[in-house]
Amino acid sequence: MLLIGFLSLWIYPSILSAQDVSGTWSGEIVLPTGNLPIVFHITSTPSGGYTTTVDSPNQGANGIETESTTLQDSILNIKIPLIQALYQGKLNADQTITGTFVQGRPIVLDLKKRKRPQEPVAPFPYKSEEVTVRNEADGINLAGTLTLPEKGTQFPAVVLVTGSGAQNRDEELMGHKPFLVIADYLTRHGIAVLRCDDRGTAASQGDHATATNEDFARDTEAALNYLRSRKEIDTKKIGIIGHSSGGTIAFHVAARDQRVAFVVSLAGAAVQGDSLMLKQVELIFKSEGMPDANWQTTKPILQNRYAILQQADKTTEELQKELYADVTKNMPPEQLKDMNTVQQLFSQINSMLTPWYLHFMRYDPTQDLKRIQCPVLALNGEKDIQVDATMNLKAIQQRIGENGNKNVTIKAYPKLNHLFQACERGKLEEYAQLEETISPEVLKDMMEWILK
Repeated sequence: MLLIGFLSLWIYPSILSAQDVSGTWSGEIVLPTGNLPIVFHITSTPSGGYTTTVDSPNQGANGIETESTTLQDSILNIKIPLIQALYQGKLNADQTITGTFVQGRPIVLDLKKRKRPQEPVAPFPYKSEEVTVRNEADGINLAGTLTLPEKGTQFPAVVLVTGSGAQNRDEELMGHKPFLVIADYLTRHGIAVLRCDDRGTAASQGDHATATNEDFARDTEAALNYLRSRKEIDTKKIGIIGHSSGGTIAFHVAARDQRVAFVVSLAGAAVQGDSLMLKQVELIFKSEGMPDANWQTTKPILQNRYAILQQADKTTEELQKELYADVTKNMPPEQLKDMNTVQQLFSQINSMLTPWYLHFMRYDPTQDLKRIQCPVLALNGEKDIQVDATMNLKAIQQRIGENGNKNVTIKAYPKLNHLFQACERGKLEEYAQLEETISPEVLKDMMEWILK
């Protein structure tokens, strides 16, 4: 879901009778140099097992994949081959885990389960239906959930569109499920909501690794068409809510489909990808307290690398060679003799040469914004360090307004981050630490605007 850029290319009581370890668990490893927070995001699978990702917020490492997660006789085992580590702990009745983190040597790491008070709990006062959305253009099925108000008919409806990265229908990340909370809130207030797993993710078909925002736009169009086929929905009142790059996709779809009734952009990107990323890295630098002089040194380096990516006439192999030459030109020769260093360089370079990233960096949403005729609500948190509020809200209002569409409402929330959580600084590691999933004020503003 997240548009995180590269700072550099070479850095770096009988509850247990029905045991369930799913959720977000956090603790701290005590080291001589200070405490190191570790976060486990454990998700249950349809087969009754678990999958896990790991975060080390202070090291800027999030979403580390694991090999296996097992829970047997209250003993939790998580294998993390990417960092050659293992976690083993005992699940206690008070919803704590006492255990050790082994990476070369065992270190005590006890975990507590984090609370997510906004997550809805069944039974729900509305209908919830598992659905299949057919994308005929690409020949794939998308798995989703449609929530409908219990009583009435001809409901207004929205399609939720996730941000970058492989996201399930709840846009689950950092232990939060923002789309689940949004769908629950809106449906309780009379608005039908369709949310789907991204293609190639969870229960949806397709290949996520080779997809670009053009592919995700077709998936969004398929979701809109599905809603139009449902007798419970008012086909003249179907809109899109997109978060982060999902907001950009919403603009793209609305620009070419005049039947889209409205768009809600939640931190939607409204400038070309390379400009967005440059600003993002600058804000991340500042959030880490780095001196401005460091940024002024780094900025032209990134501008040059982003310019290399703009060469659409070059093959991936040619771009790879140019990037490698650029990254290594000032590196000591002895470093380039180390195979681990070289492998890390190519791994990081190749991550910038994926179809999604290249398309994102080259795509300018200006012309799409100028073609949008429907009402638009654009929201941003002022503490968002991934999609700068001032830059993007200004672009949305100005460019949509150029076609005569004055039905554009923008709002910046002073204390909210990229996930629209109330926060202190907006830093990436705060996302998982905060109990709030999404600001109640944002939920209320969206609901009232859509119904109006």
